[in-house]
Amino acid sequence: MSSLPVNKIVERVTEKIYELEPSLLEKFGERGKERCYEDNHYHMKYLETTYKLDNLQIFTDYALWLNNLLTSRGMKTQHIIDNFKFIQEALFELDNYGDKQVQAYVTYLEEANHILKQQQL
Repeated sequence: MSSLPVNKIVERVTEKIYELEPSLLEKFGERGKERCYEDNHYHMKYLETTYKLDNLQIFTDYALWLNNLLTSRGMKTQHIIDNFKFIQEALFELDNYGDKQVQAYVTYLEEANHILKQQQL
């Protein structure tokens, strides 16, 4: 994977999700929290692939697919939007925030959220 501290980012994001919405633990249990952690690793892998191939559509297509999958299982689109925002926040906290790769990830996440917000209308 990339030189970014992916595990640290994923742990931070997962913690924040459950900190801000503790009802998720009640609704989905520890298994749901484990899935959240796994899902965030997938988000990071898709960000990296999108960056390596320089193709924004990879991440936006992934976001739309993910939205369809998770909303069919009781999640809301807003959960995904918030999750992507939390990844952005974790990226902002990095010492190498000015790095080209980090900036690209932020752009991909913003574009995916823009498209997901349109799905909510």
